[in-house]
Parts: sequence; structure tokens; C-alpha cells
Amino acid sequence: MSELISNEIKLNDEYPLISVVIATYNGAKFIRQQLDSIIEQTYPNIEIIIVDDNSTDETISILEKYTNQYPNISIYRSESNLGYVKNFEKGFKLATGNFIAPSDQDDIWHKDKLRILFENIDNYEIVYCNSALMDENGDLTGKNLSDIKRLISFDNPLMYAIGNTAAGHAMLIRKSTLPNCYPFPTMVPHDYWLGFVATFNSKLNFIDIPLVHYRQHQSNVFGVKSKGVKRKKTNINKQNKLDLIRTRMQLQFEKCPVELKEKKVFQQLNESYKSFTLANNFKRMFLFFKYRKEILSYKRKSNFRKFIFCFKMFLKIA
Repeated sequence: MSELISNEIKLNDEYPLISVVIATYNGAKFIRQQLDSIIEQTYPNIEIIIVDDNSTDETISILEKYTNQYPNISIYRSESNLGYVKNFEKGFKLATGNFIAPSDQDDIWHKDKLRILFENIDNYEIVYCNSALMDENGDLTGKNLSDIKRLISFDNPLMYAIGNTAAGHAMLIRKSTLPNCYPFPTMVPHDYWLGFVATFNSKLNFIDIPLVHYRQHQSNVFGVKSKGVKRKKTNINKQNKLDLIRTRMQLQFEKCPVELKEKKVFQQLNESYKSFTLANNFKRMFLFFKYRKEILSYKRKSNFRKFIFCFKMFLKIA
């Protein structure tokens, strides 16, 4: 018995528990491949928390077969549909590990993903990796996410003003980061919000290794614009979209700590988003020009195209 306790302590000291949180909803088509890739991780100390958002297909029966075989897998099923943001939040709160690794239900992880991310988290609150894009059939497209978005290490919350570089499926997060993120706002993607809040205290560390095969298909909640992949049309109208964008900017302004110099910039941006008056239009365009290095950092655009983007802010909000 003493030898067993000693080995457990050594394992937890060298390899603290990582909680993999998978949010599922009608994921029967791909969930087996994703679960198998997580089970085969070379990092030796993980628990797998699966939060299902009241699936109506075969997802639950598939998951139950895995829980019967693997004692470190737990399933929690919601009685009603929470939506993917609140479903992830539920899973994060159930996790007991020192670190959290969010997982989509339809990707495939490299077997060394968690080990490499853990080895590179150092004192950062979040570390994230590159992703290789694959199609619905699991065939690689030859492109990485970094070919579409500019992925870098960064520590400025303005880099989340209108865009997001660190994808949740590629993240490893310190559990201590999460309390400052709750509650997750439902109109902002969970990974967007996590990264934004993490920049208040730490740089996000980027590892330029594609450790995830990121599946692109028309049922993605979010994905990248890939040739040949048609997204489902949403019913959101132009006014509702504007309201959501304005709400996002208001939330970012309110959440940004007063001690950060970016707080004033978010305040000014938020004010300029209120309406399309001449004064607000000039203010918004000016702010985008002044802080374009930060605000547009995620875009793979030439300087000329970034200038054009800033000019467009005179007539629209992003």
C-alpha cells in the first residue's frame, strides 16, 4: 500500500491531473475518433469529462460504452439544451484537474498533444498550438490554421477587440484562470472569452506545432472559411447582428480591469459602437488606425488591406 501511495504522489507531482472537457451534441458521427485520440495521449494523468447537451442521436449510447471500459471517463447529460458556451462552462466547473484542455467532439488529437502543451505552459495561464485542417472525411487539406489566421504569442486584450487567434480545441488552461472568467457570456465564444480574460495577467504562449486535426464540415459551430465547405445559414438578421457586436464590445469594456491602459481604449471603442453618428464614425476609424497593430493582429492581410479595413470602420462596426 505504501508503495502505491508513493507512486501516486510521484505521478501527481511530475504530471498533475489534466481534465479534458468534451462538449457533445449529436456527435455520433465523429466522437469515437476523437475519444480514441484522447485515450491514446502519452501524457499519463488525465480525466475525461464529457458534458452532453441533450443529444438525440446515438451519442449517449456510444459514450456509455467508453465509460464502461475506461474508469477515467465521466458523462454528464443536461436535461435541456444549454448551448455550447454554457455546456463548456458546466464541464469546466465539473473538472478536478490542475489544468483544463477543452475538446470539440469532431477533431482528432496528436498523441503527444497534452504532453507538449504541458511542457510549454511554464508560468503562462494558457498555452495553445497550431492545427492541421482536415475535411469531413478526415483527409488533411494541406493547410494549417496558421495559414488562415496569424497565430502568435501575445498578451494584449486589444487583440481580442474584434477577433480571436487562440482556438479552444488547441488550448491548455490553468484551472486557476477560470474563476475570473465566470460566468461565460453566451453571445461570446467560450475560447474567445477565456483568451481575452487571460491576457489581463499573462501572455498566451503559442506553440507552432499542429497537434490537432481540426475537422471542417457544415455542422461546425465555428470553423474557418475553407474551400468547398458550406456553412449552415443562420437566421440572424442585420440588426440582431449589430446588437450582438455592440453587446460584445460592452462586455469587453466592462470586464477589462481599470489598471490596464487598454481599459480606456475599450471605453472609447464602446462609445463609438453606440451609433453611426459622424463623431462616432470618426472616433471608431481613428481608434482602428491607431491600434491596428493590436486589433488586426490576427488577420493575415497586407498593410494596405489593413488600412482599407480601418477606413471601412467609418461606415460599419466589426
